[in-house]
Amino acid sequence: MELHVSAHKQLGTFSLDVDFTVEGDRIGIFGPSGGGKSTLVGLIAGLHHPDRGVVVIDGEPIFDRERGVNIPAEHRRIGMVFQRPHLFPHLSVKGNLLYGFKRCAHRYRKISLDSVVEVLQIDHLLHRGVRNLSGGERQRVAIGRAVLSNPRMLVMDEPLSGLDDNLKFQIIPFLKSVCETFTIPYLFISHSLTEMRIMTDRVLCVAGGRVEAQTTGEQLARDATGDHPSVYMNLIRLKGPRRIDDMCAYPWGEGELLISGASGDEEALFEVSSADIILFRRHPEAISARNLLQCRVSELFNTGGRIGVALDCGGERLVALVVRRAVEDLEIREGVEVYAAIKATAFRQLG
Repeated sequence: MELHVSAHKQLGTFSLDVDFTVEGDRIGIFGPSGGGKSTLVGLIAGLHHPDRGVVVIDGEPIFDRERGVNIPAEHRRIGMVFQRPHLFPHLSVKGNLLYGFKRCAHRYRKISLDSVVEVLQIDHLLHRGVRNLSGGERQRVAIGRAVLSNPRMLVMDEPLSGLDDNLKFQIIPFLKSVCETFTIPYLFISHSLTEMRIMTDRVLCVAGGRVEAQTTGEQLARDATGDHPSVYMNLIRLKGPRRIDDMCAYPWGEGELLISGASGDEEALFEVSSADIILFRRHPEAISARNLLQCRVSELFNTGGRIGVALDCGGERLVALVVRRAVEDLEIREGVEVYAAIKATAFRQLG
């Protein structure tokens, strides 16, 4: 998908003025509250009209003030998923799911109810009233309703911010799965750095009514370490654990990661702080940390007062943060081999 927006919108004292082109199927819009993220997606979806400018999706103008083009929101084929599900209380789950499908032109009906129900695992909910659903179930139904409108693009406006961490990381796999299964490109709006890293490939940074940068979630995370050296978190998705005493051993790279306190689910997402990774130039004779990984330094980058050391660990990637003096003392540079030690208790399971 290619999205081009060159537009201005004045809302009271707030002014949105953007001019960008971005390509990709997993695009993030990141920034602080009040910076213009929702106003921008409102212009794209047709919820607001620019005072001037153009909005173009894959070469098709859906708004062009000068040429008098303004495709109504209901005909732009843009599905919306909001922070709150906004389900219709008088309809069953099935009725909510079919709401958008029935309003979709027959020539666009490529996605079926049964296929969406299967991917979202909501077959057992179809005949329930929406008042009898949990928060996570409501959001899955809202996602399904948007997908069944057979959109050319999904816009997800902070869809996870109303959920606690446990529910959030339950919903993320469903969001990713439906978009990948039905090949639907999306805009994902959030002020969460972790969500950006998991959900997007390209990121527009929006603040003060402007697009300040176009980057990636990984680069955002690295940039954030300039002011907060411990904030960089390695995100690691693992599968196929086996139990060893009170730990889980997950295949990773050319070996295993031993993690204490893991649920033992077949697939899980973990984070580990870059500050919890200790580097050695030689194999230590004895160490209490359960994970000792032989790695190669692939990159060094500045993070304020520390150095980020990117590691290739048997084809997998980690980042450790160390002080500049440690880099000098250990003679760490690109291409050298190091050993990375991580305690089994340093990992936090996200979902």
